[in-house]
Amino acid sequence: MNQTVGRRARIGIVVLAAAGLVLSSVPGHSQTQGMERRQNRRQNRDDARETRQQGRHDARDAKQECKDAGGNRIDCRHQKREMKQDARGEARDQKYGTPGETTK
Repeated sequence: MNQTVGRRARIGIVVLAAAGLVLSSVPGHSQTQGMERRQNRRQNRDDARETRQQGRHDARDAKQECKDAGGNRIDCRHQKREMKQDARGEARDQKYGTPGETTK
């Protein structure tokens, strides 16, 4: 009876050791590629956010310069709107890529 218990224990230890060897040899490359893609998307979002922010500041400054130069208020507003829309378009291209470009 003691021999069968000892034999089962040895078999169990061998099975656990084999399972440990199999599990430890699994490569971890897939998570690294996913992390790189996630970091790239994060960087694209940050760049796009910075572009929109800079566009808002530039448009605000341009509107003030237009008003200081005695420009028509409506024309200054349209100029600001166009500058902000251009900045949003550039940010969209940074975030998602240009229409002809394929994203991976």
